[in-house]
This record gives sequence, structure tokens and C-alpha cells, in this order.
Amino acid sequence: MEKPKCTYESHQSKPAKLWHFVAHEDSWQSFLVDAVLVIIIGKFLVMPGLGLILHTNYPLVAVVSSSMDHHGKDFSQWWFENGKWYEENRISRTQFEKFYKYNGFSKGDAFAVVGVKSDKVKVGDVLVYQVQGYPDPIIHRVIAINQDGTFQTKGDANYGQISFETSVSSAQVQGKAVLFGPWLGWVKVLATDMMKFFLR
Repeated sequence: MEKPKCTYESHQSKPAKLWHFVAHEDSWQSFLVDAVLVIIIGKFLVMPGLGLILHTNYPLVAVVSSSMDHHGKDFSQWWFENGKWYEENRISRTQFEKFYKYNGFSKGDAFAVVGVKSDKVKVGDVLVYQVQGYPDPIIHRVIAINQDGTFQTKGDANYGQISFETSVSSAQVQGKAVLFGPWLGWVKVLATDMMKFFLR
């Protein structure tokens, strides 16, 4: 005997009807509710939980600019065009090639971030830090550690340092990038770009 098909109307209780709507209903309304639930659960449960585990307020970050992008160039070509700046700042090609993500990364990529103590940060690390007036965290490479314990950073694709990069304090640092996910940040990038478009 064929089992009766489970439908919204076949459920007797309101919780069962709600579960059917969220989990089994094939409609745009159900899809919209599911999307909202995923965002809410991610923002208020998953992200804070990961933050506690990884000791940072930004356990997952999306790359929202092209300041670290090598634009598809192999390392030799990129170094030919950019290496002089680093050599003048006491970073050799051999040293740079040992840095994390030495070939750079692109807008729309994403990273898992782990909190790090100041004395554990080293030249070449990709730091995630906050700057007043910037809505998104900066994701740039450490190129020097100052005598007072602050850090200097630079985006690989930038011709030089931005003024705020010459002295980044430990209080600004949210952690360092440790796990790379290509393209996974495009959801945030597209949402951010849409917000900027509509708020113009």
C-alpha cells in the first residue's frame, strides 16, 4: 500500500506545519525564509562560536579589495615589477617566497582567521586588523615590526604603504589569516557592492 504523501495540510500541529514549510516546501517564500534563517544563524550563532574557538572577532573574512592581487602574474614577473620596493625595505626575493600566500590573493577570496599574540606575529604574516573609518577589516601583509612593537603592513598590489600602515597597534589586530578559500567571499563582496550602489 502506497504511503500517503506528506503535505503542509497533512500536519496537525503548528510546529510541524512550520517545519514542513521551512524544510520541505518548494516555493520562493520558503526559499526566502530559508535564506534569512541561514544568515541569522550564521551571524548570531556560527560566527560568534567560531570567534570564541579562534580567539577573534573576525573568524572568517572576505577579501573586498584587490590590494593583494598579483593579477595572474607568475611570481617572477610580479617580483620583476615590484621587488625593488621590498629590497629597499630589506626584504629579499628568497625571503618573500617563504611568506604565506606569497603569490597574493584576489577580491572575493576568503580566509579563516585565528587570534594571535603580538610577540607571535612575524614579517610575511597576513594580518587582519581594523582601521578607524574603514567598515571592513584590512587584510595586508606584515613587512616590518617597529621597535615599539607596532607593525608595518602593505598590500602586495599597492605601490607603497597607506599612511595608517606604518604603525598598526596590537589593539587593532584581529588575528592572522591561516586558511584560504578561493572565491568563497563573493557573497559578501556582491552584497557590499549592492549596498554601496543603492546608498549612492
